[in-house]
Parts: sequence; structure tokens; C-alpha cells
Amino acid sequence: MKKLVAGIGTALLLSTAAWAQQQGTVDLKSTAEVEVVGQTAQGEKKITRVEASKTNVAPGDTVIFTVHYINRGNKPAENVVIKNPVPEHMLYVTGTAEGKDSKIEFSADHGKIFGPADKLKVKDADGRERIAGPADYTTIRWTVQKPVAKGEKGSVSFRAKVK
Repeated sequence: MKKLVAGIGTALLLSTAAWAQQQGTVDLKSTAEVEVVGQTAQGEKKITRVEASKTNVAPGDTVIFTVHYINRGNKPAENVVIKNPVPEHMLYVTGTAEGKDSKIEFSADHGKIFGPADKLKVKDADGRERIAGPADYTTIRWTVQKPVAKGEKGSVSFRAKVK
């Protein structure tokens, strides 16, 4: 499983790197991490994040996917949109998509149609429409709602469980 998650991180890096090149001024860096519970010297519970490719990740474990962005251009970047796939062998954890000042939308068809979680629809096996659920999500899109100033940094993230 460790190699599988390492592949996830590589896939995310490749997909977001291509987007950054097209935009020209906004650089992106993707990470895939897991939370590890340990103890401090005083015996208190301590939670740290570890790169997913450097630890064992098994079915049922949750991986935190984060895209960090920075505007390296000389002027504010407008209409910044970040798309990230939910890896095929993972299940989006409801309510975990985050991004300050971002509109968050989901897709159940690999990015062809996006919508808010409570309005995105899919067809069931009988052809009837229903509201899509976390198991249906294939891609998440964040649209930053304000210009990203020169040198400004930010991040967007979500959590997914290994199936």
C-alpha cells in the first residue's frame, strides 16, 4: 500500500504542475500526508503529519491531500481555479474539502460537470437521478473568490480514505 500512496502523490503533482504551467504566475505544490499519533516526552498525545509515501498506509486509513499555491507574478492573479482528482481507490471524506476564500465544487464525471455537494446529481443503475454522494466524487474544484496578490500564499485540501 505504501507504494500505492506514493503513486497518488506523484499523480497529483503531475496534474497540478501542468495547470501551474498554463497559468504562468501561480505555482502549485501538492502533498499527500497521514496523521500519526504519538506522545510527547511528558506523555501527552501528539499528532503529526507524515508524508504518505514515507509510512505504511492501509485500507481504512485517511490521507490528507493539500495543494499549496503562491503567486509568483508581478500582479494579482485572478480567476485562480485548482482541480484535484479523488484517487480512484479512495473515498472522499464528507465535509473535509477546505480552502479559504474558495468556492468548492465536486464532479462525479472526472471534471466534465461540477456543482455544490448538495446539488450535484448522478444517475443510478435504473437511470433515475439522485444527489451524488462522497462515493461518486471523482474531482474537486476550488475557485479562489478574490485575486491572489503578488507573493500571496494559500492552500486547499481534502481528506480521503483508502478503500
